[in-house]
Amino acid sequence: MSSQLLEISEEMVRNTIPPRRRSSHKGENGRVLVVGGGRIFHGAPIFAALGAYRAGVDVVYVASPEKVSNAIRAFSPSLIVFPLPDVKLTEGCANIIVKNIEKGVLKVDSAVIGPGLSGSSRHIAFLAYKLSSLNIKLVLDAAALKKEIVEKISGRDVVLTPHEFEFYRMFGEKLEKELEKRAEVVKRYASEFQVTILLKGMMDVISDGRTVLINKTGSPGMTVGGTGDVLAGLIAGFMARGLRPLEAAFVGAYVNGLAGEAISKKKGFHFLTEELIEELPNVLKRFDKVID
Repeated sequence: MSSQLLEISEEMVRNTIPPRRRSSHKGENGRVLVVGGGRIFHGAPIFAALGAYRAGVDVVYVASPEKVSNAIRAFSPSLIVFPLPDVKLTEGCANIIVKNIEKGVLKVDSAVIGPGLSGSSRHIAFLAYKLSSLNIKLVLDAAALKKEIVEKISGRDVVLTPHEFEFYRMFGEKLEKELEKRAEVVKRYASEFQVTILLKGMMDVISDGRTVLINKTGSPGMTVGGTGDVLAGLIAGFMARGLRPLEAAFVGAYVNGLAGEAISKKKGFHFLTEELIEELPNVLKRFDKVID
């Protein structure tokens, strides 16, 4: 591996995950908003929300179309569902979310936008811009991975989580198979748009435009639908707990991959995303620290 590419290690993750104060109270460890879901993909925001909870945050809201909100509520009583009136994200829906944050109804440190979401790029960009203007850290995934959206939040605390096709859709550049060349391209676009990019793959490439990190944890079984949503939620959770975008991205990628390896040892390649989520506490507890 090139000397310019740094492989993420367990020690790096241990030194980065923040401790929890013994006297901490609800809300102090972060609050996350997930904006996603639609007529078909109502499971995606659930996976993202549960990923955020596994990162150790205290509260997770899911803003999703009213037509699927009951299905999301039924999945877990831990999810606080904020129903939206339209099936797609409209400007009206975006304004409802923003106004409830401004009023303090929704108290949010970070947000995931995109899992299972339907809506025009213009309306998603409008929401992303409004949330970032409120100093809310963002993870953009799936439907939110469009160049015209990224341009609106350039220079903010943002993590993009594309796979290879989504990267091409955003930037119009096909990636080489060679790791060093992929890393060079990811770093260039991260620098140009002043964001952190996590390119998902057999080996994840993560860059904030200055540093380039490589994550080698994971399992071939993680091609099952939903593991990327979990990753997006983990990253948002770690940002809500105070990590910078690059830190949250590499910690999230590493522990998500460790959970995939652990569940693969038990079930081979035949596990569900829900089972990966259940494995996360067993992986993460080794990094738990308490301070007075």
